[in-house]
Amino acid sequence: MKKVVGVINLVDEKNTLSELTNHRSFASVPFAGRYRLIDFSLSNLTNAGVNTVAVFTREKYRSLFDHLGSGREWDLDRHQGGLFFQPPADEERRSTGDIHSFHENLSFFKRSLSHYVLVTNGQLVWNVDFDQIIEEHEAQNADITVVYKPCDDPYTSGSHYNVLYTNDDERVDRLNLGIEPLPGDNVYLNTFLMKSSLLISLVEDSIESGKHQSINEAIAASLDRYHVHAHHFGGYVTFIDSVESYYRYSMEMLDPNVTQELFYNTGPIYTKVKHESPAKYLESSTVSNSLIANGCTISGTVENSILFRGIRVGKGAVIRNSIIMQKCEIGEGAVIENVILDKDVSVSPNETVTSEDQPRVIAKSTVI
Repeated sequence: MKKVVGVINLVDEKNTLSELTNHRSFASVPFAGRYRLIDFSLSNLTNAGVNTVAVFTREKYRSLFDHLGSGREWDLDRHQGGLFFQPPADEERRSTGDIHSFHENLSFFKRSLSHYVLVTNGQLVWNVDFDQIIEEHEAQNADITVVYKPCDDPYTSGSHYNVLYTNDDERVDRLNLGIEPLPGDNVYLNTFLMKSSLLISLVEDSIESGKHQSINEAIAASLDRYHVHAHHFGGYVTFIDSVESYYRYSMEMLDPNVTQELFYNTGPIYTKVKHESPAKYLESSTVSNSLIANGCTISGTVENSILFRGIRVGKGAVIRNSIIMQKCEIGEGAVIENVILDKDVSVSPNETVTSEDQPRVIAKSTVI
């Protein structure tokens, strides 16, 4: 789709996932056995035919670069368009809002022949039809279309999001930034569509006036000047902002109704391909209600858990209600329960790693 350029905006990411974001960006956190969080929004863009995508980064982006590479898995390794990484040019502005990142990359938008800019973020687990949003934007003759989801999630309690309010025609008349949503509030998913020329104008005006630190502030301040239409996304989407919510939504991937909607009802979700042998289940193994990625060797018991690629589970070991990331080693007779193990963790034979109240995170490459 040549008339749309995509942006995955990671500038305002928060490091709220404990040890999981100590050495990687939020968008590159592993999810559902073989994916990274950014895979979902990036796949949504390419499924809509968007063949030029820029990723605005802020920090800890080495693992993200390694995962995305040239963008081949998303059909973005091309001579015209493709995948662009945009680290911050001004190191002093890492802690400020994203308006400076958009300003630093205005040449990217000005060189593009695309009519629209579609901006989203890299931490939403969803499968959205962006073609439908573009068609609705044009049908409504809107200047800006923003995407929202009604809040019905108890895990948002105490968290802060951007909340929008609409009139009967789904026109936005108020956008409150950084507040705690109440049940039924419309949570803005930090995803919007507008003309490239309008985005350039908003960014230039914001920099010149010094009034706005973020593009969302600029949109909120322009509601009386532009027709800002709200698109209600009715499908599955997560609000991940804590270890507890990450654990809860990961475990929802064990529900076949959720995985059917997320991976099969709309477009495919792509990720980096790694060629490994199928998972191997030895005679001593017992596995129930779990996701097991390729390359695993299971000799013990796995229940209600998610195992990423290349996990080795020793004989007599027990894993329950846990998330085990790539290339972990679980020794014979070890017990793992209600735990998230980051990559390359090694648990010695007969060790016990459990948590009763909240999921416990074990940092990358830890030896227990």
